Amino acid sequence: MKIIGLLGGMSWESTVEYYRLINEEVKLRLGGLHSARIALYSVDFEEIEKLQHADRWAEAADLMIEAALRVERAGADFLLICTNTMHKLADQVADAINIPLLHIADATAATILSAGSSKIGLLGTRFTMEEDFYRGRLEKHHDLEVLIPGADDRRLVHDVIYDELCLGTIREESRLAYTRIIDRLVSQGAQGVILGCTEISLLVKPEHATCPLFDTTRIHAIRAVDRALTD
Repeated sequence: MKIIGLLGGMSWESTVEYYRLINEEVKLRLGGLHSARIALYSVDFEEIEKLQHADRWAEAADLMIEAALRVERAGADFLLICTNTMHKLADQVADAINIPLLHIADATAATILSAGSSKIGLLGTRFTMEEDFYRGRLEKHHDLEVLIPGADDRRLVHDVIYDELCLGTIREESRLAYTRIIDRLVSQGAQGVILGCTEISLLVKPEHATCPLFDTTRIHAIRAVDRALTD
């Protein structure tokens, strides 16, 4: 079994889900007392969040690269960045390490395409929804048509992530707001919606939506197990 490298803590609320999902999947496949071989480094998200919102991405990249190198030195065979937003810096991180990086958008796109979908809604932080590093990768590398919410809805989605979900706060009012936004994306032709922030699946479950939801946390975790158990 390969050692899965996790660069987490952004936020730790979703990193807990990565750890749980990966270990549950290894146990399901191998049985007995098997669990995953994991090297985890968890950052202080307060530092990262301040750099994000101050548009100080070069400094954030330095922190991410240092953390990724720590995971590599711990013996990881490949790396997952346990957040969608910080894949903005995925190329810089990948260039700085000597182990492969399993990109969350590529794993998600493969799952969407295998489900037969081509037009997809995207929820996430404003960085993920509005910038090219994520949407552009889905569109240019995987030929997906990506829909995002309107400006007011994007603001609401972003604020709920940082002000509630990253703090472990789950509010029914926010769940209802998200489901209304999902319904609007479906009305525009979305065949499903990407939960493109690793905390959103803490709030919105499949039973809350009228369309398929693509949970990036689960997808990324399962792909990690696929890789760890492949010779």
